[in-house]
Amino acid sequence: MQPGYPSQQPQHVDNNMTMSIVSIFLFWPLAIPAIINASKVNPLLQQGDYAGAQAAAAESKKWSKWAIIVGVAWLAIVLVCCLGGGLLGALSGSSASTSGY
Repeated sequence: MQPGYPSQQPQHVDNNMTMSIVSIFLFWPLAIPAIINASKVNPLLQQGDYAGAQAAAAESKKWSKWAIIVGVAWLAIVLVCCLGGGLLGALSGSSASTSGY
C-alpha cells in the first residue's frame, strides 16, 4: 500500500435479501422494492460504489420493515375479525340456547 492511497479491501454491506424474501410472504407490494434494492447492493460493491451500496441496503431494509409491519398488522386484523367473529358468534349462540329460545 502506498501512502496517500486508500486500501482496496472489499467492504461488506448486508444486502438484506433474506429479510426482503421473508417480507414478500407478508405483504408483497412493499417487498418488491425491497428485493429490487437488495439486488443492487452487490453490483454496486463490485463497481466500488460503497456509498451507493449502503444506500441501496438501507432502502431495502426500510421497505422490508414496512412490508413486515403492514403484513403482520394485516394478519392480526384478519385473525381478530375471523376468529373473533367466530368466537363471538359461538358465545352468543350458546347463550341464546340457554335463554329458552
